[in-house]
Amino acid sequence: MPEDGARLSPALAALAAGAKREAVPPFEVNVAKPDLRPWRDGNALPGVWSFAAAASGPHIAVSALVHGNEICGAAVLDRWLREGLRPARGRLSFVFANTEAFNRFDPADPTASRFVDEDFNRVWDESALSGGRRSCELRRARTLRPFIDTVDVLLDLHSMLWPSDPLVLAGRTERARRLALDLGVPPLVVGDDGHATGRRMIDYDGFAAPDGTRIGLLVEAGPHWEPATVPAMEATAAALLRRCGAVSPDDEVLPPPPPPSARPRLAEVTRTVTAASPGFAFVRAFRGGDVVPERNTLIALDGEEEIRTPHDHCLLVMPSLRTAPGHTAVRLARFVDA
Repeated sequence: MPEDGARLSPALAALAAGAKREAVPPFEVNVAKPDLRPWRDGNALPGVWSFAAAASGPHIAVSALVHGNEICGAAVLDRWLREGLRPARGRLSFVFANTEAFNRFDPADPTASRFVDEDFNRVWDESALSGGRRSCELRRARTLRPFIDTVDVLLDLHSMLWPSDPLVLAGRTERARRLALDLGVPPLVVGDDGHATGRRMIDYDGFAAPDGTRIGLLVEAGPHWEPATVPAMEATAAALLRRCGAVSPDDEVLPPPPPPSARPRLAEVTRTVTAASPGFAFVRAFRGGDVVPERNTLIALDGEEEIRTPHDHCLLVMPSLRTAPGHTAVRLARFVDA
């Protein structure tokens, strides 16, 4: 921010005047909304299917529809259920999280059904779950909570609105980061603190405990409604099931492992930028995965505050080209040795 409360320089003021927030484009939905009616009732809880093997092992859960308009994850779980995927050891569960929001999904207005009352992926802290606030999402989270408490490894399937390279969010624990790097798909792993507006499901309870054993991972596999996102999600989920020994290595339901690609890399978030003003705007339309070479490069304006890169080779993690005050605009990260 300019020193002593000074206003922006004339050059920056002109830049601020010209830095328009990206308008939400007309999105095309190129993935069919899956028919989840066969899975509505579940066999553990509504919308939750859980299967145990004879051989002992960990409880692995794969969740979809934490955001009701992210339908690619539901397509993955729908196929696995239809084709009868079962664990070789331990317990394997499939969770359709925010089904009420999903039921409202309309391809003509695909961004409108992210949630019903509030973001399901911001309510996973004790004060929210045990407090007196009421919402559709909190009601569902409170229903799921005892079940989630039994999960050893959670993979949460997500997709992205704005252009970005795929990545895995692994929170702050070393065990989660190591598992994500071992999967190798996608090759970018980001260690982060989540959002100022509330805790994600992967940040809940034992998943985030520094000295715990439980692991929560979140994959951001690609654009919300593009066909290529479905196999990208499935590749990550299949790699997790194989890595944890939950399925036979040659299980015919799962796709074969992809050929080796880029070496997995870990990036550590050094700053989470939360928009403070309704006029938050990037100086250009960055995409997730862009690396800004030099420290102190101006990347955005938040009212009169200048948002600059805190270090050289700064990775931009999922910049949101339209964001509201109080919400994450971008995470800035540094690559680290894994």
